[in-house]
Parts: sequence; structure tokens; C-alpha cells
Amino acid sequence: MTYLLALDQGTSSSRSIVFDASGQVVSMAQQELPQIYPQPGWVEHDPITIWQTQLATAKAALAKAGITARQVHAVGITNQRETSVVWNRRTGQPIHHAIVWQDRRAEPTCADLRARGHEALVQTKTGLLIDAYFSGTKLRWLLDHVPGARAQAESGELAFGTVDSWLIWQLTGGAVHATDVSNASRTMLFNVHTLAWDPQLLALLNIPASVLPQVVPSSGVLGETDPSVLGLALPIAGVAGDQQAATFGQACFQKGSSKNTYGTGSFVLMNVGTTCPQPTEGMLTTVAWDLGTGETTYALEGAIFVTGSAIQWLRDGINIIDHASQIGPLAESVAHTGGVVVVPAFTGLGSPWWDPYARGAILGITRGTTSAHIARAVVESIAFQTRDVVDAMTSAAGVSVTDMRVDGGAAVMDILLQLQANQLGVNVLRPRELETTAMGAAFLAGLAEGVWPSLQSVTDAWQLDQQFVPSPSGTESNDYELWKRAVSRSLQWARD
Repeated sequence: MTYLLALDQGTSSSRSIVFDASGQVVSMAQQELPQIYPQPGWVEHDPITIWQTQLATAKAALAKAGITARQVHAVGITNQRETSVVWNRRTGQPIHHAIVWQDRRAEPTCADLRARGHEALVQTKTGLLIDAYFSGTKLRWLLDHVPGARAQAESGELAFGTVDSWLIWQLTGGAVHATDVSNASRTMLFNVHTLAWDPQLLALLNIPASVLPQVVPSSGVLGETDPSVLGLALPIAGVAGDQQAATFGQACFQKGSSKNTYGTGSFVLMNVGTTCPQPTEGMLTTVAWDLGTGETTYALEGAIFVTGSAIQWLRDGINIIDHASQIGPLAESVAHTGGVVVVPAFTGLGSPWWDPYARGAILGITRGTTSAHIARAVVESIAFQTRDVVDAMTSAAGVSVTDMRVDGGAAVMDILLQLQANQLGVNVLRPRELETTAMGAAFLAGLAEGVWPSLQSVTDAWQLDQQFVPSPSGTESNDYELWKRAVSRSLQWARD
């Protein structure tokens, strides 16, 4: 038997999954990753804990599968994106905790860059907005605030990387300092047209090039694990950021094919082909993957801040439900929302609005409003926010969505997926295997090592669980217009 080991390092946990050559999960192990909150707006992880938990789960997953490293054909890596680590090249020790993608401490640097008129330059070169979300300003903060860090960086003593780079360094015993193009494209330092670190952007943020990793394709052998790690030297053959890996795991290989991951928030990615699109207002342009064939695939990305966390709010904030699993049946217990609209802008609105001052709203309440109406309105808000993003994407790219493939926790909810199909007017496809992020890492590694000889063979390994076909009720347009009216009332709410 041929097996692939996928390392899936996320924000809240480290997981490892063993897949077989048919793309089926054989075993999985997971450990929680502690969050560190030094002060409001700051979020950190201990890089040593990231590595220790990831290694422990890799060993546990192999043990659960009843196999040894000798039966593993290749290793794939997928990771929380933008989270930034800096370590000493000689000792391998981090100079500070990792600064997590959610962290906002670099906002003053971003505000300064915007005030100096650099937004168009950054967006044109990187496809990104100037935001503390991305890695470049996190790296700048570390070099400016950790004693001695800048001098060490300039003398070549330090290495920077996103979590994939940190894991690769550890797995190879410090022999390889690399990142793939998908992760590099999330740093705000990488030119998505030239596919290289950009000297002008490095100068803008005062980043010495010596700290940066080598950029490699997403699929291809970049090194081997040190034999002391798993007992054998194994090829590391696939690397991608979590959202790009999920897109690959969903076999979104055709222009217009799209996926939506319903998590705490949601990330919609649309394959827009091998030509980098022009900057698009409200959308991010990102490298989807590079298979080492000389062609790079790009994606438009819409980041929705609050979807699953709105369901958590129903449970923990206003106690409408006791368990997240109750949201579907409660929402289905009423035929409509009774005119209620919930805009879950708890932390502002992401794509396509990008309004940090927007705040949540419940509109349309009457004396007849019940908890079921509010629950259904929350579920509908997830579908509406996805439509906001997809409409903006199709308008910008001039490409229609062919279908929407879904994963993440809320993808088990049939009512949501039917509402989504009705709003988008395309089929919504739920795969049999929802671990699409880790599956994407396994596919990338297996493709490089010949486990899957072609993209078609990867497509064949993807299996459908259920398809939701649009069955409009006739109220979709009116419901969506009501949603847009509600959003307009939430915008700029918290601005002084």
C-alpha cells in the first residue's frame, strides 16, 4: 500500500492525517494549540509548541494507521497563513513568539503606509491590501521591537518564515529554508507577477532580503526529513497555505471553479487561470499553486470574517441554542425569517466591503419574531455574504462560477447549502471527505511523487457526497435586496 502523510498546522490545533492512494483518510491525530494573548489585539503562538504538537500528531497518526515511515511515499504540508516566525539560523531558536495572522499590532505601520500613498503600489505588486493581516508588517514589528533583532538580521543570523517554513526547517534539521509560492503571496513582500521577493517592497518595509526563505513550487520535492524526525528520510513534496490547499483538495482545477470553506469565518477562492488578474476592489489576488510545470495558477479570494462564529454567538452570546448542531433544525422549523435580517459584522466586514468600522445588526424584528427566525436569519447571512463575494468576483474576473464546492464545519448543514445554491444559482457540491485542506497537501505531494500521475487522476479521487441544485422559491431577489439594505445600515457604524 502507498500512503501520504499530510501535516495540517492550523490556528487552533496541529493535525496529521494519513491518506491512502485513493485519497481516503486512513488515520488522524490532533492536538490543541494554545493561544497567547499578551494584550488586546495581540495574538501569539509558541513556535516550539507548534513544532512539538505537529511532530507528536505525525507520529500518532502513523501509529494509528499501523504503518511505519517506510510505507509513507511523501509528506505534504499545509498551514495557517500569514502567521510569522523569526528564528536564529545557528541555534534554531525563535527570537519571539510567532505573531498570528489575527494579530493587529502592526496596524500603525499599515496606517503610515496608507498615509504615504503606497496602497496602489502594494496592491498592484502583491494583489493584497495594506493590512496588518499579512506577514510583512509583522516581520517589520519583530525586527524593530525584539532587542538586537535588526542587527542580527542584517548580518544574516536570522531566518523568517510563515509556519510552513518553520516546519520545513524543523523537519529537515535546518537543512532547508523554503516556502512555497502560495504562502509567499500572503506576505505583502512577494511580487505575484515576477514570482519573486520584491526589492521595492522590502525597502518600503525595511526588510533585509537575507532573512527570507527560498520560494519553491507548491508541488515538487524540496527536501527530505531528517532521519531522526520520523525514523527515515522522507521526501517533502507538497506545500500550500490552508485555503489554497483546500482549493486544490476540492479539485478546483478549471477556470471559474470555486470553493468555500465555512469555518469561524469563510474563505471563497475562485480559480481565475494562469494569467494574474488586475487588482480588484474588495478582493484579494493570490497565487493558488505552482505545480513546477512553468505555469502558475491564480485565484481571487474573498475573506468573510464571521460565519461559524455567528453560530457560536447564538450558542454562547444569546443562548438561543445549546449546541452548534441545533442551528440547522431550528432554522428549518420556520419557512422564512419573518423579515428579520442579521448582519454578523462583529469585527467589521471583510470582502467585498473591507469596512473595519461596520458592526453587527439585527433588523426587522417584530412582536412575532422568535428564536427560530433569528437562527434562520443567521444561516441566511452566511449564504448572503458568500453571494456578496461571488458576485464581486464574477464581475471583476469576467468569469462565471461553474459550481461551488464546500467544506468546513457548517458544510454539514443541508439547509445552508440549499440556500447557498438558491442564492448563487449554481450547484453546490459537498464532498464525501471534508478534510479537504489536508487532502490538498496530500494531493500536491502525491502528484509530485507519481502517486497521482495527473490532475485528472486527482479529480477522479475527489468523491461527491451530495449535490444541492438551485430550486428558487421566487423570493431570492427580494431577500437579497433586503440583506443589502441591512448591510448599508451597518457600514461605518463604529467610526468616531
